[in-house]
Amino acid sequence: MSRTLVIGDIHGGYKALLQVMERAKVTPSDHLIFLGDYVDGWSESDKVVDYLLELRQTHNCIFLRGNHETLLVKWLETGIENKLWEGNGGDASIKSYSLDNITQEKRDTHLAFFKELQNYHIDEQNRLFVHAGFTNPRGVKAEFFEEYLYWDRTLWEMVMSIDSTINTEDKRYPRRLLHHSEIYIGHTPVTNFGFKHPMNFANVWNIDTGAAFFGCISVLDVATKEFWQSDSVASLYPNEEGRNHK
Repeated sequence: MSRTLVIGDIHGGYKALLQVMERAKVTPSDHLIFLGDYVDGWSESDKVVDYLLELRQTHNCIFLRGNHETLLVKWLETGIENKLWEGNGGDASIKSYSLDNITQEKRDTHLAFFKELQNYHIDEQNRLFVHAGFTNPRGVKAEFFEEYLYWDRTLWEMVMSIDSTINTEDKRYPRRLLHHSEIYIGHTPVTNFGFKHPMNFANVWNIDTGAAFFGCISVLDVATKEFWQSDSVASLYPNEEGRNHK
């Protein structure tokens, strides 16, 4: 039976990605939606992207754009130093994409992949998949600044604090939440708020379980809400800090 599986932030954790895909028993009949942030954090960003490029040859895949892809693209294209990015996982990607480690041809192939990423996806059941969120009350298609789709955190902050006694017919109910049956995001680790599993508030599901830090990579079946998780990514890279050096 075909499943729609949504995959949270990966952040260069190639070993953990392989592990969770095995645990979810992913098959070519599954529809896979990756929420972005494939790079920055652990040391194998290039291997993650190699794997995704191979996976799309045999599986039905949608790859969304994360904010970390945009930061890496800027460095790949310009070489301009960005210490803030480097301190938030970019240092690992710089090493991963050094021409001492990969060829220019592979760099170009990966850069093309990053540029082809989608900003959001809406499926036939009117479920929205987007890396971060959106701010426009008229919906994701009306978002004025494209960057909000992979940088916004207000959507998640809003649903975590929403008054659950306000129903969808109430004029006070956030208009942002009325456009889609469900919304799936990553970007803001649920581990920041004391959670370890994919979390749901209102009609928003957050699948980022802190892979860049001490958390794991999660895969969720959007129909059944069954989920699978890797081990802590940090445990699979015991000689690395990921983004835990702050």
